[in-house]
Amino acid sequence: MSSPERRGGSTATVEPRITRTVQATGTTGRTHVTATATSVGESRRGRAFVRAAVWWTRVWRAAGSGITTAAQWAAQTIRPAGALVAIAATAGLVLGVVFGWVEFMVAGAASVVLLVAAVPFLFGARAYDVDLTLTHERIVAGEGVTGRIHVRNDGHRTALPGRIDIPVGAGLVEFGVPLLRPGHAVEQPLDIPALARGIVTVGPATTVRSDPIGMLRREHSFHDVHELYVHPRTVSLPSTSAGLIRDLEGAPTRRLVDADMSFHAIREYAPGDSRRQIHWRSTAKTGRLMVRQYEESRRSRMAVVLAAWEAEFADPDEFELAVSCAASLGLRAVHDARDVQIVTGSEIPRVVRGRLRAIRHIPSAAPRPMLDGFSGVDLLESTMPVGEVCRLAAESGERLSIAFVVVGSRVPLTRLQQAALAFPADTAVVGVICDERAHPRMQPVSGMTVLTVGTLEDLSGLLLRGAAS
Repeated sequence: MSSPERRGGSTATVEPRITRTVQATGTTGRTHVTATATSVGESRRGRAFVRAAVWWTRVWRAAGSGITTAAQWAAQTIRPAGALVAIAATAGLVLGVVFGWVEFMVAGAASVVLLVAAVPFLFGARAYDVDLTLTHERIVAGEGVTGRIHVRNDGHRTALPGRIDIPVGAGLVEFGVPLLRPGHAVEQPLDIPALARGIVTVGPATTVRSDPIGMLRREHSFHDVHELYVHPRTVSLPSTSAGLIRDLEGAPTRRLVDADMSFHAIREYAPGDSRRQIHWRSTAKTGRLMVRQYEESRRSRMAVVLAAWEAEFADPDEFELAVSCAASLGLRAVHDARDVQIVTGSEIPRVVRGRLRAIRHIPSAAPRPMLDGFSGVDLLESTMPVGEVCRLAAESGERLSIAFVVVGSRVPLTRLQQAALAFPADTAVVGVICDERAHPRMQPVSGMTVLTVGTLEDLSGLLLRGAAS
């Protein structure tokens, strides 16, 4: 076998060679020849085979990548009409050449000419610079929004007429772009019609290049995307500090403390009591030290529970009424500087429904985040009933002064009463039933107040009636 030898710091490779060993035995004159050979040619052929295999692997991968890219480009560029013309060109030329049919050859050649003539219309899809602006990022349900779209040709060549598509939620707004010379721009108004409550994505703007026949199509999307918050409709409500609840300075509890705002009684002095709480007039009468005793007050805290289960509402319009009522109550509480907790049902996978409990908290620190949160509330098919939501709301926060439970018309009074039992006994519970076919009314039911509203304006009138009563 060959082995490298080091001479003077360098490595030299000794080529394999054939060796012969001659051995004489006795007088017979027999000669034994032992030969050891290593084939240089076979080793070279093996290395060449490996190099060829590696080269073919690289070629195969490159060809596969090219075919995949071409297939993706064809799927995005060739329209059904273009595919039909391409098939006609291929079939016409093949049949015409093979069978000598002149008509097929003419049809195939005409199809090829159409395809070639459509290619120049695809150029310039990336030459535009599109700027999309909206006048408002937040609107109320039922209102539209305006904006402007600015298109500029940043290329060095004249851009042929084209089109720009702007997705607006599930819809699409189209703009025609005229022929633009290099450096020229065009600006057009954007008018989005009335939208329903939700978070609507506007954009990205997409330039569309297509031939007049519609055989080929090329698109290029930009990164300018706007989120439009469509808030629910709200109505001005009377202050929650009057009428149904009167605890602006805090609601007293049954726990007795030595210092607070709500006076309870006078008792005899005990070691450790503060001298500042000594009631000197009572001390003078009894001859013993007497101190004041108070009922502990807690800060007023309010909860708004919104049902979100699809089975609890007659239709989506009724759910929108419930969202508007809950948003109006939450907005009133924020304006009154109350601590408010706004909760609704959360999506629960079917496989764990019944074993998992989850609620969604809507931000309530300020009006804008709260209304943004209401914009993302959806009617859910798989979630907890309102009674479970009330139970989690009562367990997750501090003790509540008042709780509003907003439900649909498919929630009977018995279930609403069961939901109210989840709150402590000292919590005032007000049920709001949204039924567009019912007349507005207020009725006391088993220690709770039930309001039935048919329109959003009915809620304000019923709360005013409760404040006056």
